[in-house]
Amino acid sequence: MSNPPIDLSNKTILVTGGAGFLGKQVVQRLVAAGANPEKITTPRSRECDLRQWAACETAVAGQQVVIHLAAHVGGIGLNREKPAELFYDNLMMGTQLIHAAYQAGVEKFVCVGTICAYPKFTPVPFKESDLWEGYPEETNAPYGVAKKALLVQLQAYRDQYGFNGIYLLPVNLYGPEDNFDPGSSHVIPALIRKVHEAQQRGDRQIPVWGDGSPTREFLYSTDAAAGIVLGAQLLNSSEPVNLGTGREISIRDLIELICKLMGYDGELVWETDKPNGQPRRCLDTTRAKELFGFEAQTSFEDGLRQTIDWYRAHAV
Repeated sequence: MSNPPIDLSNKTILVTGGAGFLGKQVVQRLVAAGANPEKITTPRSRECDLRQWAACETAVAGQQVVIHLAAHVGGIGLNREKPAELFYDNLMMGTQLIHAAYQAGVEKFVCVGTICAYPKFTPVPFKESDLWEGYPEETNAPYGVAKKALLVQLQAYRDQYGFNGIYLLPVNLYGPEDNFDPGSSHVIPALIRKVHEAQQRGDRQIPVWGDGSPTREFLYSTDAAAGIVLGAQLLNSSEPVNLGTGREISIRDLIELICKLMGYDGELVWETDKPNGQPRRCLDTTRAKELFGFEAQTSFEDGLRQTIDWYRAHAV
């Protein structure tokens, strides 16, 4: 943390995906860190398709800082159904935006990667040095490989052009305004919706994918946003950096905790013919603390309660 933080007050800042679940939190955090809200641009995908080169050129024009959050992303179901789309969309958005930003003279590029980039069997806790020790878990490998290619690109552009790009690896995110669509949601919003709808119907059983044994680590969206903005201000390194809590929970314990917090006492039916996904996920967060002082602040139960409360208030 020897470098002085970037003064955001006079910077033009592009946040791709800035209108999304995480993006809204990042924009709020940028403003709290001194950024001028009138200088923050958050293009919507329907108006700015980053898979198209011309859209990337337009998006980065006049920008000094780019935070790339936009992604085509979802849970195991979407990854199994649309692996080609997930590979192509994420690769093209990222690689073109990085190149356009370099050509436009952008001062700082913040790329948000994915935990899915790690090998299927990574020693726990995952260290950034383990990224290349094997192939990702099969169900989300196309997405993970596409996002990991952006790390290679940023390192190459730093080596050849001196382009200041950083790469952050947040663990599974959750929080209010998450994606609760059963066709594409991740595990926490999917389970919250399942329990809520079971309660509404009076169902006494809930089906859950897999056998409950995999473990996951979860980072509350406001904490993730804080880490991303700290990285934007303080990190100037080509090495990837994990963002997480360093704590894991099994899927079985997770759904039981959600049921407890939501007051559901029915039976869980484990669908063991469905995939488990990666066996364990838990990050070593030492590098983020050492390089830019990031530590997650929200307890898991508090974050879950806030996410559940938001969903119940907005469920139709």
